[in-house]
Amino acid sequence: MFDKILSVVTPDYRKLNWKTVLLLLFFAAFFIRFPFFFRDYIDRDESTFILMGQSWVDGFLPYTQLWDLKPPITFLFFATIIKIFGKSFIAIRFFGTLLVALTALFTYLIGLGITSKKVSFWCAMACVFLQSSFGSLQGVMSEHISVAFFIAGVYFLISKKHLVWHLLVGVLFGLSVMSKLNMAYPFLTLGIYLLWSIFKHKEYSNGIPRLFLMGIGTILLIGLTALPYYLVGKFDIWWESIFEAPIAYSEGKQHSPLKVLPLVLLTVLFYYGTYKKRLLDYGHVGIQVLVIVFSGIILSFVQAGKVNGHYLIQIYPFILIPVGIAISKLPEIKKKYQPLLLLLIFVPMEAYLEYGNIVSTKVEKGTFFNGEGIEVPQYILDNQLEGQSIFFTEYHIGYWMLDATPPTVASTHPSNIAREELFPYMKNPRETSLQELRHILEKVKPKVVIARKGKRIFDKKFEDLNAYINSYLEEHYILKETIGRGLIYQRLE
Repeated sequence: MFDKILSVVTPDYRKLNWKTVLLLLFFAAFFIRFPFFFRDYIDRDESTFILMGQSWVDGFLPYTQLWDLKPPITFLFFATIIKIFGKSFIAIRFFGTLLVALTALFTYLIGLGITSKKVSFWCAMACVFLQSSFGSLQGVMSEHISVAFFIAGVYFLISKKHLVWHLLVGVLFGLSVMSKLNMAYPFLTLGIYLLWSIFKHKEYSNGIPRLFLMGIGTILLIGLTALPYYLVGKFDIWWESIFEAPIAYSEGKQHSPLKVLPLVLLTVLFYYGTYKKRLLDYGHVGIQVLVIVFSGIILSFVQAGKVNGHYLIQIYPFILIPVGIAISKLPEIKKKYQPLLLLLIFVPMEAYLEYGNIVSTKVEKGTFFNGEGIEVPQYILDNQLEGQSIFFTEYHIGYWMLDATPPTVASTHPSNIAREELFPYMKNPRETSLQELRHILEKVKPKVVIARKGKRIFDKKFEDLNAYINSYLEEHYILKETIGRGLIYQRLE
């Protein structure tokens, strides 16, 4: 029975070409991610990127009207979609799906130069699944954007020899770094590896010009992101927001490299085991490049001192091929266990649950779109509750739905209110988080405040902020309505 099912879902590898593979990968990504096209927000960071993109569409450069701790290409991705398609969750999530499919395609193409079509194909499929399942990965994260550019750059670096391609490689790496700054680590480790390879093989006449053009492409792209700021006399905002702020944030965080130690040990054990068992050919240039890039990304996690689930999006394309090759050389799993393995690896349970959610939402409410980030703003509009004078401590995608802006620059992402070390780079006149919160509630005086039922407004370590806002809401606001888990407070004046 299982053999018949497998014969249906397994393609004829001999007939595969890159167009067919891209189509299959896109359909797989689309099936897993489609039910999340209608969700209000999947991750708070995605909501912030949408707000930053909308601000850019409205004529404000990133970091001037609103502020967030990401480089500008991430915001440009969202701004471009919003400019063309308007305020569309479907469009944003569709292009996120396309990013995942393209990332998996380049994973497949790199694999073809190292291993078989079969192994490459299933590594690409695993890439789709892992970048679309668990936690907040169904949203469009900066990691999705940055790794799509980087994996494309790695493919062209390995497969193309003409000098012009190396200029494109540099541009792609620059786009990746300007989407998520931690990709500077694999870029640097890869550069060191390429320089070492040039001297080792004495390929000075070919290697040096290629490396030079790659560097020029990266610098050119980074420079282009600075140009709009330079032209309007705001170069300092660009520099401080992109480079100085992440350093200050890193120094101010209470994170430890020890938290990344399990991932580091697992990586070392994998590479040591595959080397001893000769499961991988570590003399192959493609394997070496993947190992170097993967190691650079792990190094960036060590420096950050933490690994969130969505951080792992960046490592999958570079580790899946070595893992796939190693697995393919192990003894074949008994057929009676293969169905169980297939279920464990490739059954997207979160997608099935979300399909059920959108169907039930359609039956109950007449729409597929769901979530407090949509329903709370609609209630505010229907009841004319001063939607322009509002403070979202949760569900801040609601600003987008209401054509509103956060009350202060620091509140673009609600968590940024508690990040005092970033205030100077936001040009925020307040020095402490408590001062910022007091300014919002006592000076701006929003007519409506949105919170989340059963959740602290700030992390539990910020007891003073939680105590202040809770007491202030109790004294100056009334709980007007509860929509799902969304608490709508209206000012008593």
